[in-house]
Amino acid sequence: MELSKIKNICNLGTGTMGFGTALLFAKCGYNVRMFGRSDASIQRGMKNIKAALKLYQENDLVKQSEIDEIMGRITGCTTLKDVAKDADFVIESVAEDLEVKRKTWKEMEDYVRPDVIFATNTSGLSPTEISSVLTHKDRFVVAHFWNPPYLIPLVEVVPGKWTSEAAVDTTWKLMEKIGKKPVALKKEAYGFVGNRLQLALLREALYIVESGIATQEAVDTAVKYSIGRRLSTTGPIETADLGGVDIFYDIAAYLNADLCDAKEPSKLLKNAMDKGNLGAKTGTGLYSWTPESIEKIKRTRDNILI
Repeated sequence: MELSKIKNICNLGTGTMGFGTALLFAKCGYNVRMFGRSDASIQRGMKNIKAALKLYQENDLVKQSEIDEIMGRITGCTTLKDVAKDADFVIESVAEDLEVKRKTWKEMEDYVRPDVIFATNTSGLSPTEISSVLTHKDRFVVAHFWNPPYLIPLVEVVPGKWTSEAAVDTTWKLMEKIGKKPVALKKEAYGFVGNRLQLALLREALYIVESGIATQEAVDTAVKYSIGRRLSTTGPIETADLGGVDIFYDIAAYLNADLCDAKEPSKLLKNAMDKGNLGAKTGTGLYSWTPESIEKIKRTRDNILI
């Protein structure tokens, strides 16, 4: 499928990521069919799209007349057959579960042309394992958006074992066209690039707390007011070059041996999970949350990102 021929987007999912990808494509002029498992999920997705557009409007990124046009390009569907109608590109953000994704894609293959690219928005599952159930495996690729997708520029484009270069190239170009910053991996790896780095940082952050070196509040503050700000302009490898390869080598020579290298998830995470403390969505995780505090931190985050 050539980029110029892509006009209609099939968007699977209305949740945290799904509504955001639907918005991005519609904002850039594409017709979008958005799949949700019920009318209620479609309504939630539309509500979140409108909230994101309001944020855009408050920051002079869209006009009211544009909002009406964008919303008019999005159609909700509750069956895969209906959402696949006239699809030229499919982006999927259903549950992060291998079997759920396999089942979804296997059914989708019956409803679309064999030249239509299948892009999964998985956070780290193997594209090879997901696409193993497909007949046309060469069309399958990862397009991993970051949350919130309507504000974070990165999209990781990841090939599977059978993915064609054409599928990677077209997906890359499409991501650029909708205003994203794509990064293509040379080969697949669990967690891709971003989540491998994010989980490495989280592992060390939790280890620091578990070891009594500092509180979790101190860890979060240290990240937000140091590397968190610098990393938006210089990546870790650029930072090493700017600081001096010799300096970073010397630090690594004594520090690496003291860093956490655990192969199992943190006990702090497991203890919280075992108690049903799953974070903001349950009101308690590693921190305690209220609806007001969640809204405040999200608003702060979105205003800084935008």
